[in-house]
Parts: sequence; structure tokens; C-alpha cells
Amino acid sequence: MPFTPYHMGPGLLVKAILRGSFSLMVFGWTQVLMDVQPLIVMVTGQGELHGYTHTYLGAVLIGAAAAVTGKPVFEWSLSAAAPTRRRRVRVTWRVVLLSGFLGSASHVALDSIMHSDVRPFAPVSSSNALLGLLSRSELHDVLIYSGMVGMVLYLVASAIASRPNKRFQQKARPSQVDSGKKR
Repeated sequence: MPFTPYHMGPGLLVKAILRGSFSLMVFGWTQVLMDVQPLIVMVTGQGELHGYTHTYLGAVLIGAAAAVTGKPVFEWSLSAAAPTRRRRVRVTWRVVLLSGFLGSASHVALDSIMHSDVRPFAPVSSSNALLGLLSRSELHDVLIYSGMVGMVLYLVASAIASRPNKRFQQKARPSQVDSGKKR
């Protein structure tokens, strides 16, 4: 099914691990772009359901497109979400490219497990070694649980990061009055 939220589970887990080095928004945008072609096929009834977009070659192109189009939207939305900031939020190309490519490659890999028409290595090969590796139910469980674990890890890490660390805080010193003497 196009635009499935299941693909976001691994993205949440990666976000919890990589934190600021990964954009969950670009990852999610990539998931949507990956399924535009299957949606068109479903609406028109013409073409292969999981065609060129569900190959690793197609994934590279879609990952790059997601990064290029997602970067300005991501930066704008972060800036708009924090209007008290005096400067525009910038996201590095490294972050958006990594997020786009992880999003598209993981999409192909996950769909390869459950869809018999996915040919991940086309046009070089029509084989799909991942097909049937897990049942549909098992795959959905893995995706849901990875999202749950990712959310918990992210929330715990955020809570720890926002706590003041008394061990590294300097104690406030009473101000010294300059008596005019040189020390």
C-alpha cells in the first residue's frame, strides 16, 4: 500500500541512534516519493506496481531527489517551528543525503521481503533473494517494534540531554571586588 507508515519504524530507530545527524522528516518524505509510482499504477491500472522506483538504482535517484527537495522544506519548517530563533535553521547536505539514501534503500529492502514483483537489482538481475525472508505479519511486527524502541530511546536520550549535569557545572563564585590592588 503506498505511503505506508510501517516504513517509518526503522526511521525512528535510526533517528534515536544518530539524533542530529539524521532527518526523520527527509526520511519520511523519501517514503512518500518511493510510493508515488505504485500509487499512479493503482490509480491508472497501467504499469508495474513496484517498477523502477523499487530498485536500488531507482532508490539512489529518489533518495537524491528527496534530499534536494526536502532540505529547503525541512529548514523552513524547523525555522518556523522555533520563531524565537534569530537565525534560519540550516541542515547539512550530509544529513539530508544520508536520510534520503537510507530512506530509499531501506524502502526497497523492506518491500523486497514482502512483494513478489520487486526486483531490487534490476536491470542487472531480476532475482530477489529477500522475498519471503519474513512473513508479512513478522515483517510488520519488526517494523512496529523498531518504531516503538526508537521512540523510547529518543525520548530517554532527549530527557537525559536536557537534564542539567551538576558534575560539570561550575559553582557560582561570589563576585570579587576590585580593591585596586594588583595581584
